Amino acid sequence: MEITSSANTIEITGNIKSISDFSKIKSLIDGVIATHKSVSIHIVDSLSITSSVIGYFNKIILKDKINIDMRVGNQQLMDLIDDLSLTSTFKARKA
Repeated sequence: MEITSSANTIEITGNIKSISDFSKIKSLIDGVIATHKSVSIHIVDSLSITSSVIGYFNKIILKDKINIDMRVGNQQLMDLIDDLSLTSTFKARKA
């Protein structure tokens, strides 16, 4: 997995599958939300997302009141987000 950021936009390529992936995502997003209350997350091609990342996204949305706008490139991941009833929470759309 690779993760990059520009201002308040974060792009994740590759599969999100390990604890180290979660740590990278959390670290980068923590830095971005220190100065922005809105984050655009582009998950380019991951097939799935770990429960720790889902929990972290929920925490920053519901507790920290950060606005997330998510673009998902893979239909399988979009279906998973929809099955978990997180589409509206994450403001997820197919990229």
